[in-house]
Formats: sequence, structure tokens, C-alpha cells
Amino acid sequence: MKKTFSFKASNKTGDRQVDSIKHEIKKYLARERRKPLPESANVWDFDCKIGPDEKSATKQRVTELNQVISSLYAQELESFYLEIKARASVKVSKNANNG
Repeated sequence: MKKTFSFKASNKTGDRQVDSIKHEIKKYLARERRKPLPESANVWDFDCKIGPDEKSATKQRVTELNQVISSLYAQELESFYLEIKARASVKVSKNANNG
């Protein structure tokens, strides 16, 4: 997903638009996680970049996206850029090391 989101919507307040954006991102992540994994992987991982525009976007963790979106809205920006790339990866269980 590569998209520029606008905080301005004619039929919503700014706060409602922020909630709508966060919900759209959550739905996208859920959809990507439902895709079948390759044989060599056991989990989907996401590379994210977010910022006021594409050139100034910085890497962020998926878990931090909501906080960053809220801070961008607090800066009174009209829009922001978000890029999310899904990649298959291997995660080792914490319990696997103990046994």
C-alpha cells in the first residue's frame, strides 16, 4: 500500500477522519495477514514508512502507526504519506528456546 491520506473530508470532522484512516489501515493489515504464507515463513511482517510526504517519510514499526498518525494530525497537516509493504518472515517462539 502506497497512499497519501487526507485529514480533510467534506462529510466528517477531523477526528472522525483520523479514526476512519486508522480503521482502513487496520483492515488492510488484517487482509494481508490472511494471505497464504510461503513454505519458508511462519508470519507476515510489515515494513512501514510514514511522513508528511513521500520524500520525508521515515521508517516506523506497525505498532507505532496510530501514534504517528495522531501526532501528524496534531501538527495540523492537511495530508500524510503512508507506505506499507508485507513480507514473509520467520519468527522463533520464545518457548522454543527453553526446550
